[in-house]
Amino acid sequence: MAAEELAERLGRRLGMHEGETEQQRRHEAEQGPGSGPAPGALPPGSPAGRAGGSEGSPGGGRRLFSPAAEFREFSRRQLRDMERLFRQYDAGRDGFIDLMELKLMMEKLGAPQTHIGLKNMIKEVDEDLDSKLSFREFLLIFRKAAAGELQEDSGLHALARLSEIDVSTEGVKGAKSFFEAKAQAMTEASRFEEEIRAEQEEKKKQAEELKQRKAAFKELQSAFAQ
Repeated sequence: MAAEELAERLGRRLGMHEGETEQQRRHEAEQGPGSGPAPGALPPGSPAGRAGGSEGSPGGGRRLFSPAAEFREFSRRQLRDMERLFRQYDAGRDGFIDLMELKLMMEKLGAPQTHIGLKNMIKEVDEDLDSKLSFREFLLIFRKAAAGELQEDSGLHALARLSEIDVSTEGVKGAKSFFEAKAQAMTEASRFEEEIRAEQEEKKKQAEELKQRKAAFKELQSAFAQ
C-alpha cells in the first residue's frame, strides 16, 4: 500500500510539473524569447518593442532597436508622431506594415499605388528583405525624404510628404533643416578647401615661375661670362 501511495503522489507531482511546464511554454511562445523588460526598453505596445523593433545582430542574436538613439535628427516627440502614424496603419498589430496595409495607407493619404508600385516602395527600404516594413524601416523613409534621397515621383516621397500634413510631423521639417544645415556646412567646408587648394596652386605656380626666372638669369650670366 505504501508503495502504491508513494507512486500515486509522484504521479500527481509529475502531472502538476508537466502542466506548469506546458503553461510556461505557451506563455513564452506568446511573449517570445527574451521578452522581459530591459533598461531603456520601449513600452510593450510600441512597434519598436515588437517584431519590428529588434534587428538581427552579426552573431545571430537580436538587439533592441532604439529609435531615439539611431535617429538623432528627430526629437522624441517627433518620433512618437511617426510611431502613431505607423501604429495607425499596422492593422495586424504585429509591428509591421505589410503590402495590403501599405496599400490602405496610401489610399487614405490620397496617393494610391499600383501593386508593383507598393512592392517597389517596400523594396527601397526593406533592409531585411522580408517584404514588409518594420518601424525602423518606416523611419528610414522620413530620413531619406529629409536627405533628398527619394525621387519626387516615388511612392515613398508621396508618403513622407502627405503624412507630414496629416500627422503634423515636424520631424520631417526638423530633419530637413538638420540635413540642409549639414549640407551647407559641408558646402562651406568644401569651398574653404577649394580656396586653400587654389592658394596652394597659385603659390606653387609662382614658385615655379621664380625658379624658371632664376634659371634663365643664370643662363644669361653664363653667356656673358663666356
